[in-house]
Amino acid sequence: MRYDGIQDPQKHLIAFEARLNLEGVGDAVRCRGFPVTLAGPAIRWFNVLPQGSITTFSDITRSFLAQFTTRIAKALHPINLLGITQRAGKPTRKFLDRFNDECLEIDGLTNSVSSLCLTNGLLNEDFRKYLTTKPVWTMQEI
Repeated sequence: MRYDGIQDPQKHLIAFEARLNLEGVGDAVRCRGFPVTLAGPAIRWFNVLPQGSITTFSDITRSFLAQFTTRIAKALHPINLLGITQRAGKPTRKFLDRFNDECLEIDGLTNSVSSLCLTNGLLNEDFRKYLTTKPVWTMQEI
């Protein structure tokens, strides 16, 4: 888990904190461990922080996000899914994997919107027909 200044810094912080939460470590260990996860421009940024400017992990978090703010990914909207289409000659499985990956990045995505966008992007007519004619069961009907 290395951050080199290219990826979304929020994702890096979430992964870092999740790992350390699992270990149950405190603020001091987080402060000492964070630089180990940095590489390239990110470690150079960390190494030139003024002496004494970091006293808590919150200080590191604030400075880190401020430094790499341009790399924070913009929140995706469900409408973005309409731009994901199966490419001619490409396997349906690849399209489904790409579509699912994008769905994971969208907060508040409903089943009806994702289903509509999925069938819209499919080139595989047989699969599209199967998806649109298969009955959908709700928990109330079961």
